[in-house]
Amino acid sequence: MRALAQLVRAPAALTVLGDTVAGAAAAGRPLRGRRLALPLASVALYWSGMALNDWADRAVDAVERPERPIPSGRISANGALAVAVALTATGLGLAAVGGGRDALGVAVPLAGAVWAYDTLLKPSAAGPVGMATCRALDVLLGAGLRAGPRALAPAAVIAGHTLGVTALSRGEVHGARPSTALGALTGTAAATLAAVTGVARSRWHRAAAAAGAAVYAATVGRAQLDAARRPDGPTARAATGAGIHGMVPLQAALAARRGSITGALAVVTALPLARRLSRKVSPT
Repeated sequence: MRALAQLVRAPAALTVLGDTVAGAAAAGRPLRGRRLALPLASVALYWSGMALNDWADRAVDAVERPERPIPSGRISANGALAVAVALTATGLGLAAVGGGRDALGVAVPLAGAVWAYDTLLKPSAAGPVGMATCRALDVLLGAGLRAGPRALAPAAVIAGHTLGVTALSRGEVHGARPSTALGALTGTAAATLAAVTGVARSRWHRAAAAAGAAVYAATVGRAQLDAARRPDGPTARAATGAGIHGMVPLQAALAARRGSITGALAVVTALPLARRLSRKVSPT
């Protein structure tokens, strides 16, 4: 079970639950009843991508990260691929339960984007864009196909954040370029501004959004500034981890401003748990 948790980066799934919450809030479609299955669909598809990532990177990991489940022999390559397929099917099934064809209209392209990123795009220059596309679609999953246009703004914010984190993550082993860290930091500043500007339901919703954005900017921005000053592998890895966890307060800010303080609070509760579990299983 520990090897399986490491394969799918289990704790990191707590940072994707808020994607659908932010998308649903923007679309004015709260996650209630059967629609509560949509965040679970998001988790299953995220886990499938992590398993597929290790399957696709097994040759590189044998040299750079031999402690990972496949090169260490704790999980076979075929076993990891089977996990990825099963979790993809589970994610699509949960999306169908939560939103029928309307949700599947987003979940199917999302699953395709996940597989395209891990098997084709990741090593290329288009890799960060591919990952950003996955996270944007994950936000739109909370809105559904018909209401998707109303959630394009938060989807773009999450995608921009993801773009910077993914680009910086490429330096986790051998170090990153200072310009890459500065680019990610610039994206963090832009995401912070976007999370607090625009129409808000009330001043209380705006205040809640500002609180979430402040936490996001402080934690993620500080780690990325450290990476810009000292772009070695461990510092880039720490900034990547901060960027993954930083999704949570950013999602909460986006949900709160669009009218869902309850959803924002539910999302925020995942952050301390994700950090605690990440001490046992790495999210990167």
